[in-house]
Amino acid sequence: MHSSHASLRSFFIEGPAGPLEALLNHGAPGATHSAVVCHPHPLFGGTMHTKAVFHTMKALHSFGFPVLRFNFRGVGLSRGEHDRGRGEADDVRAAVDWLDAEFHLPTVFAGFSFGSAVGLRACAHDPRVPALIAVGFPAAPFTGPDEEPRTYDTEFLRDSTKPKLFISGDRDQYGPKDKLEELVAGLPEPKKLVLIAGGDHFFEGRLREMREAIEAWVRETLHK
Repeated sequence: MHSSHASLRSFFIEGPAGPLEALLNHGAPGATHSAVVCHPHPLFGGTMHTKAVFHTMKALHSFGFPVLRFNFRGVGLSRGEHDRGRGEADDVRAAVDWLDAEFHLPTVFAGFSFGSAVGLRACAHDPRVPALIAVGFPAAPFTGPDEEPRTYDTEFLRDSTKPKLFISGDRDQYGPKDKLEELVAGLPEPKKLVLIAGGDHFFEGRLREMREAIEAWVRETLHK
Protein backbone atom coordinates (compact mmCIF):
# COMPACT_ATOMS: atom_id res chain seq x y z
CA MET A 1 0.00 0.00 0.00
CA HIS A 2 1.22 3.49 -0.80
CA SER A 3 1.03 6.48 1.54
CA SER A 4 -1.53 9.02 0.36
CA HIS A 5 0.70 11.79 1.73
CA ALA A 6 3.77 10.90 -0.33
CA SER A 7 4.67 13.38 -3.06
CA LEU A 8 1.62 15.59 -2.74
CA ARG A 9 1.66 18.35 -5.36
CA SER A 10 -0.38 21.56 -5.09
CA PHE A 11 -0.85 23.45 -8.34
CA PHE A 12 -3.40 24.81 -10.84
CA ILE A 13 -4.82 23.24 -13.97
CA GLU A 14 -6.29 25.34 -16.75
CA GLY A 15 -10.07 25.20 -16.66
CA PRO A 16 -12.65 26.61 -19.07
CA ALA A 17 -13.50 29.45 -16.64
CA GLY A 18 -9.92 30.02 -15.48
CA PRO A 19 -7.34 28.20 -13.33
CA LEU A 20 -8.62 25.40 -11.07
CA GLU A 21 -6.91 24.76 -7.73
CA ALA A 22 -5.72 21.15 -7.66
CA LEU A 23 -3.90 18.53 -5.60
CA LEU A 24 -2.16 15.50 -7.04
CA ASN A 25 -1.17 12.45 -5.01
CA HIS A 26 1.62 11.03 -7.15
CA GLY A 27 1.32 7.40 -8.19
CA ALA A 28 3.71 4.49 -8.08
CA PRO A 29 6.05 3.58 -10.94
CA GLY A 30 4.19 1.32 -13.33
CA ALA A 31 0.74 2.60 -12.35
CA THR A 32 -1.99 1.03 -14.48
CA HIS A 33 -4.50 3.87 -14.16
CA SER A 34 -4.83 7.47 -13.09
CA ALA A 35 -7.89 8.75 -11.19
CA VAL A 36 -9.86 11.92 -10.60
CA VAL A 37 -12.08 12.53 -7.56
CA CYS A 38 -14.72 15.29 -7.61
CA HIS A 39 -16.14 17.07 -4.57
CA PRO A 40 -19.70 17.73 -3.33
CA HIS A 41 -21.88 20.79 -3.88
CA PRO A 42 -19.98 24.10 -3.69
CA LEU A 43 -22.95 26.00 -2.26
CA PHE A 44 -23.10 23.64 0.73
CA GLY A 45 -19.43 23.75 1.68
CA GLY A 46 -18.09 21.08 -0.67
CA THR A 47 -14.37 21.21 -1.48
CA MET A 48 -11.61 18.83 -2.51
CA HIS A 49 -10.81 18.50 1.21
CA THR A 50 -14.24 17.04 2.15
CA LYS A 51 -13.68 13.86 4.19
CA ALA A 52 -15.46 11.51 1.80
CA VAL A 53 -13.41 12.92 -1.11
CA PHE A 54 -10.18 12.42 0.83
CA HIS A 55 -11.06 8.83 1.71
CA THR A 56 -12.08 8.06 -1.87
CA MET A 57 -8.67 9.38 -2.95
CA LYS A 58 -6.98 7.14 -0.38
CA ALA A 59 -8.82 4.08 -1.69
CA LEU A 60 -7.71 4.73 -5.28
CA HIS A 61 -4.19 5.80 -4.32
CA SER A 62 -3.71 2.54 -2.43
CA PHE A 63 -3.36 0.86 -5.83
CA GLY A 64 -0.55 3.20 -6.81
CA PHE A 65 -2.73 5.35 -9.06
CA PRO A 66 -1.86 9.05 -9.37
CA VAL A 67 -5.02 10.73 -8.05
CA LEU A 68 -6.13 14.27 -8.91
CA ARG A 69 -8.49 16.30 -6.77
CA PHE A 70 -9.51 19.84 -7.67
CA ASN A 71 -11.86 22.60 -6.58
CA PHE A 72 -14.70 23.37 -8.95
CA ARG A 73 -14.95 26.90 -10.38
CA GLY A 74 -15.55 29.47 -7.66
CA VAL A 75 -14.37 27.20 -4.82
CA GLY A 76 -11.22 27.96 -2.84
CA LEU A 77 -8.68 29.51 -5.19
CA SER A 78 -10.39 28.28 -8.36
CA ARG A 79 -11.53 31.07 -10.67
CA GLY A 80 -15.02 31.44 -12.07
CA GLU A 81 -18.50 31.19 -10.57
CA HIS A 82 -20.80 28.31 -9.68
CA ASP A 83 -22.74 27.22 -12.78
CA ARG A 84 -25.39 24.80 -11.39
CA GLY A 85 -23.48 21.77 -12.69
CA ARG A 86 -23.25 22.80 -16.32
CA GLY A 87 -19.83 24.45 -16.29
CA GLU A 88 -18.69 22.08 -13.57
CA ALA A 89 -19.01 19.17 -16.00
CA ASP A 90 -16.58 21.06 -18.23
CA ASP A 91 -14.24 21.42 -15.24
CA VAL A 92 -14.25 17.62 -14.92
CA ARG A 93 -13.40 17.27 -18.61
CA ALA A 94 -10.48 19.68 -18.11
CA ALA A 95 -9.23 17.52 -15.23
CA VAL A 96 -9.40 14.36 -17.38
CA ASP A 97 -7.60 16.24 -20.18
CA TRP A 98 -4.81 17.16 -17.76
CA LEU A 99 -4.43 13.60 -16.45
CA ASP A 100 -4.41 12.19 -19.96
CA ALA A 101 -1.72 14.63 -21.11
CA GLU A 102 0.38 14.08 -17.98
CA PHE A 103 0.22 10.29 -17.58
CA HIS A 104 -1.26 8.76 -20.76
CA LEU A 105 -3.15 6.24 -18.63
CA PRO A 106 -6.82 5.24 -18.51
CA THR A 107 -8.53 7.43 -15.91
CA VAL A 108 -10.89 6.10 -13.25
CA PHE A 109 -13.63 8.62 -12.43
CA ALA A 110 -14.90 8.98 -8.87
CA GLY A 111 -17.10 11.68 -7.41
CA PHE A 112 -18.99 12.34 -4.21
CA SER A 113 -22.58 13.68 -4.18
CA PHE A 114 -22.81 16.66 -6.59
CA GLY A 115 -19.35 15.68 -7.84
CA SER A 116 -20.64 12.24 -8.79
CA ALA A 117 -23.62 13.66 -10.68
CA VAL A 118 -21.70 16.17 -12.81
CA GLY A 119 -18.69 13.89 -13.25
CA LEU A 120 -20.73 10.94 -14.47
CA ARG A 121 -22.24 13.18 -17.11
CA ALA A 122 -18.77 14.32 -18.21
CA CYS A 123 -17.16 10.87 -18.20
CA ALA A 124 -19.81 8.29 -19.07
CA HIS A 125 -18.97 8.36 -22.78
CA ASP A 126 -15.34 9.47 -22.62
CA PRO A 127 -13.25 6.61 -24.06
CA ARG A 128 -10.34 7.60 -21.81
CA VAL A 129 -12.42 6.73 -18.71
CA PRO A 130 -12.96 2.96 -18.33
CA ALA A 131 -14.65 2.88 -14.91
CA LEU A 132 -17.12 5.05 -12.97
CA ILE A 133 -17.54 5.40 -9.20
CA ALA A 134 -20.45 7.38 -7.72
CA VAL A 135 -20.19 7.91 -3.96
CA GLY A 136 -23.30 9.25 -2.25
CA PHE A 137 -25.12 9.85 -5.53
CA PRO A 138 -27.82 12.49 -4.82
CA ALA A 139 -30.87 10.66 -6.10
CA ALA A 140 -33.07 13.03 -4.04
CA PRO A 141 -30.94 16.19 -3.70
CA PHE A 142 -31.61 18.89 -1.12
CA THR A 143 -32.92 22.14 -2.58
CA GLY A 144 -32.41 25.32 -0.57
CA PRO A 145 -35.10 28.01 -0.20
CA ASP A 146 -33.45 30.29 -2.78
CA GLU A 147 -32.75 27.60 -5.36
CA GLU A 148 -34.68 26.27 -8.30
CA PRO A 149 -35.62 22.58 -7.87
CA ARG A 150 -32.60 20.40 -8.56
CA THR A 151 -32.61 16.95 -10.12
CA TYR A 152 -29.78 15.01 -11.68
CA ASP A 153 -30.69 13.33 -14.94
CA THR A 154 -29.15 9.90 -15.45
CA GLU A 155 -30.54 9.01 -18.89
CA PHE A 156 -27.03 9.31 -20.32
CA LEU A 157 -26.02 6.25 -18.27
CA ARG A 158 -28.65 3.98 -19.84
CA ASP A 159 -26.31 2.92 -22.63
CA SER A 160 -23.07 2.94 -20.63
CA THR A 161 -21.50 -0.51 -20.51
CA LYS A 162 -18.54 0.69 -18.44
CA PRO A 163 -18.15 -0.83 -14.95
CA LYS A 164 -20.19 1.33 -12.57
CA LEU A 165 -20.03 1.39 -8.78
CA PHE A 166 -22.66 3.20 -6.71
CA ILE A 167 -21.87 3.35 -3.01
CA SER A 168 -24.06 5.07 -0.42
CA GLY A 169 -25.04 4.86 3.20
CA ASP A 170 -28.31 3.03 3.79
CA ARG A 171 -29.46 6.08 5.78
CA ASP A 172 -28.44 8.62 3.13
CA GLN A 173 -31.04 11.38 3.29
CA TYR A 174 -30.21 12.52 -0.26
CA GLY A 175 -29.96 9.06 -1.77
CA PRO A 176 -32.86 6.95 -0.48
CA LYS A 177 -32.30 3.23 -0.84
CA ASP A 178 -35.37 2.63 -3.01
CA LYS A 179 -34.45 5.40 -5.44
CA LEU A 180 -30.87 4.15 -5.76
CA GLU A 181 -32.00 0.56 -6.28
CA GLU A 182 -34.43 1.70 -9.00
CA LEU A 183 -31.73 3.79 -10.68
CA VAL A 184 -29.11 1.02 -10.71
CA ALA A 185 -31.65 -1.63 -11.79
CA GLY A 186 -32.28 0.37 -14.97
CA LEU A 187 -28.61 0.51 -15.97
CA PRO A 188 -26.74 -2.00 -18.14
CA GLU A 189 -24.14 -4.34 -16.72
CA PRO A 190 -21.53 -4.28 -15.36
CA LYS A 191 -22.80 -2.42 -12.30
CA LYS A 192 -22.79 -2.71 -8.54
CA LEU A 193 -24.66 -0.98 -5.71
CA VAL A 194 -23.12 -1.10 -2.24
CA LEU A 195 -25.11 0.20 0.72
CA ILE A 196 -23.08 0.84 3.87
CA ALA A 197 -25.03 -0.15 6.97
CA GLY A 198 -25.70 2.80 9.25
CA GLY A 199 -24.13 5.30 6.87
CA ASP A 200 -25.58 8.75 6.27
CA HIS A 201 -24.86 10.95 3.25
CA PHE A 202 -21.40 11.89 4.53
CA PHE A 203 -20.58 8.38 5.86
CA GLU A 204 -20.01 9.77 9.35
CA GLY A 205 -18.46 6.96 11.37
CA ARG A 206 -18.47 4.73 8.25
CA LEU A 207 -15.66 6.21 6.14
CA ARG A 208 -13.46 3.16 6.61
CA GLU A 209 -16.23 0.86 5.35
CA MET A 210 -16.79 3.14 2.37
CA ARG A 211 -13.11 3.14 1.50
CA GLU A 212 -12.83 -0.65 1.83
CA ALA A 213 -15.84 -1.12 -0.47
CA ILE A 214 -14.17 1.00 -3.15
CA GLU A 215 -10.91 -0.93 -2.77
CA ALA A 216 -12.70 -4.27 -3.07
CA TRP A 217 -14.50 -3.15 -6.24
CA VAL A 218 -11.31 -1.83 -7.85
CA ARG A 219 -9.56 -5.13 -7.09
CA GLU A 220 -12.32 -7.20 -8.69
CA THR A 221 -12.94 -4.83 -11.61
CA LEU A 222 -9.56 -3.42 -12.64
CA HIS A 223 -7.02 -5.73 -11.00
CA LYS A 224 -8.33 -9.15 -11.95
